[in-house]
Amino acid sequence: MTAAEFFQIVNTTALVGWVPLVFAPRWRWTVPMARSLVLIFCLCYAVVLGLHWGEGEGGFDSLDNVAKLFQQPWVLVGGWVHYLAFDLFCGSWIVAEGRRRGLALWRVLSCLPFTFLFGPAGLGLFFLLNGDREALGITAKE
Repeated sequence: MTAAEFFQIVNTTALVGWVPLVFAPRWRWTVPMARSLVLIFCLCYAVVLGLHWGEGEGGFDSLDNVAKLFQQPWVLVGGWVHYLAFDLFCGSWIVAEGRRRGLALWRVLSCLPFTFLFGPAGLGLFFLLNGDREALGITAKE
């Protein structure tokens, strides 16, 4: 299997988790299914990097070295799986937290496209839309 083929598989798999988050957020199996896929992505990430780390040049000490590191296709795919895992986890957390807190569905669903496309921006939107002092760890002084 090539890195490009693996990329196609993990992208399609991510959609399997995102579709229920967007279209069936109140279904009892939506969050567990998404979190199971996150776990699969975590395993894929570890295997891909475990097998292919060190095959190229680069590192994390400068922007140029990060660019060199991601020129290796398998390391690039590993980085992409990293994004898929964290974005899907954040989406599942938003849905679960919305349910737990009894938030209006629009407050949850409006954040998911931004989380799917832009990760941290969607999570930040969720915090902002919901005045989310609790999730940010800010508590009132007693």
